[in-house]
Amino acid sequence: MLRRGLHWLSEQQQIFDFVRSNGLARRFAERFVAGETIETGAAVAEALSARGITVSLDLLGESVHEAGAAEVACGQYIAILGRMSQSSGVEVNVSIKLTQMGFDVDEELCCRNMVRILDRARQLGGFVRLDMEGSAHTQRTLDFFEHRLYPVYGDHVGVVIQSALRRSTKDVEHLIGLKARVRLCKGAYLEPPDVAFADKADVDRHYVELMERLLREGHYPGLATHDERIISHARQVVAREGIASERYEFQMLYGVRRDLQDQLKAAGHRMRVYVPFGTQWYPYLMRRLAERPANIAFIFGNVIREGLSGR
Repeated sequence: MLRRGLHWLSEQQQIFDFVRSNGLARRFAERFVAGETIETGAAVAEALSARGITVSLDLLGESVHEAGAAEVACGQYIAILGRMSQSSGVEVNVSIKLTQMGFDVDEELCCRNMVRILDRARQLGGFVRLDMEGSAHTQRTLDFFEHRLYPVYGDHVGVVIQSALRRSTKDVEHLIGLKARVRLCKGAYLEPPDVAFADKADVDRHYVELMERLLREGHYPGLATHDERIISHARQVVAREGIASERYEFQMLYGVRRDLQDQLKAAGHRMRVYVPFGTQWYPYLMRRLAERPANIAFIFGNVIREGLSGR
């Protein structure tokens, strides 16, 4: 019932309009979303970079169903790449959902858009991560990455694997063989039990198995988690096996566990923060909460935790 309610809220334009004009709601959202414009996203990137934390900017929006909207999003991403290259100390790095580029409209359209973006990213010495969406897109995304983008752009493009999916052990092994750059996350999409682990303990266990494999044999994996237990385990692995800090990075979401981000950076680990921005911040937050309502407690728990620690 809660999931259905949150999904319903995400689709209500009148509520969206009210929330966007409500100062308290906007201030809460700004903790997790870097405003609505390229300039606000770039300002957050600059502030994080000044703290020694790298950034990946993510223009909010997905599941585009019109070619024109996909082409507009493509143009915005090209502008984002250019703006990041002009910012002092900011690494050119973005995250993109293929459905935002027209993947579900016309794969050739999506490919043209991605080529434009990747050509510009390569010109600027930047990197583009293909975000992973629901399991219905997993094989299509991996095929698109492997056969249409990776052979041309190599280390300028990477992909995401979700430990919640049962298939991910096989996918990680294949991507290690390709020497592709992988971001490992747990995944928040609601999936059927034959596709994904239903028990959080199994998702976590699978994450640790995949993480260890990527740390030992992967090509600069991004370990995307806020789980202190898993992060502690990763630190033990790299210390025990002498894995250099330049061979991997930790990744977290903007506004979540800022205290832990600084701790990892101070301990000599590379730290990247994924920074979402754009006008679609309200449906983005509602959909993320609807995908896993436990995120509500997680978010408020982190706000309280950091508040008590003075962050």
